[in-house]
Amino acid sequence: MIKALLVECRKSRYRKLWIIVVALIGVQLLWELYSFRNMDDYDLAQGWLACLYHFPVLNAIFMPVITAVIASKLSDIEHKGQTLKLLETVMPAARLFDAKLLCGACYVLFVILLQIGVMLLTGYIKGFAGAAPLDRMGYYLLFTFCVTVTLLLLQQILSLLFVNQMVSLTVGLIGGFGGLFSMYLPPWFSKMTPWGYYGVLMLTGMDWNRETRIVAYYWSEIDWTGFFILVLAFLVIYCTGRILFVRKEM
Repeated sequence: MIKALLVECRKSRYRKLWIIVVALIGVQLLWELYSFRNMDDYDLAQGWLACLYHFPVLNAIFMPVITAVIASKLSDIEHKGQTLKLLETVMPAARLFDAKLLCGACYVLFVILLQIGVMLLTGYIKGFAGAAPLDRMGYYLLFTFCVTVTLLLLQQILSLLFVNQMVSLTVGLIGGFGGLFSMYLPPWFSKMTPWGYYGVLMLTGMDWNRETRIVAYYWSEIDWTGFFILVLAFLVIYCTGRILFVRKEM
């Protein structure tokens, strides 16, 4: 498996996936700088809460498309070269499926670690009140990684099963809009699609006073039921997608 993963990483070097990662972090950094450009003492007291509210919303917008592009680029090279059948002669199809997923997951983990770095950098530059909530950021890392890898898995299955990569890209785009829209609906609705779990597993909530126009952030309880539903959904999608790919006529 390690050898197969290293092969996938070498192939991805020429797909310039790092450009996607840099572009995503750049946009989110600009968003944070704009959101936190003018802060008084009240805003600084809620700075860490605001960060952990803004990033899941940004992820609901960007991550579905980003995962679609990563999965497409990792799979498209075999489609263009028509080498899937050839690869099966040197390694089992199941191992190839796992290697591509692990390679994509490495990019996802790198993106989330950079996001946490941006949060910490923003907090220390602006002077947020109190110490950084590292325990909450640990939960953010776990939940965001699980949601994003589930989306990556779904996109990889589509990218491997369909030669036309517009299918997976279209699903990612529509899923992103659906996930963002579901954040404004009851939680049970968000749990019906994997794109809605950025909202289900948010660590902070927001109250907006219509009269005073003051925003107040607060820590929300972790939805462990939603987390375990997501893990179960990942296992079902993984087993189903792996079987479909192994049985696919190359």
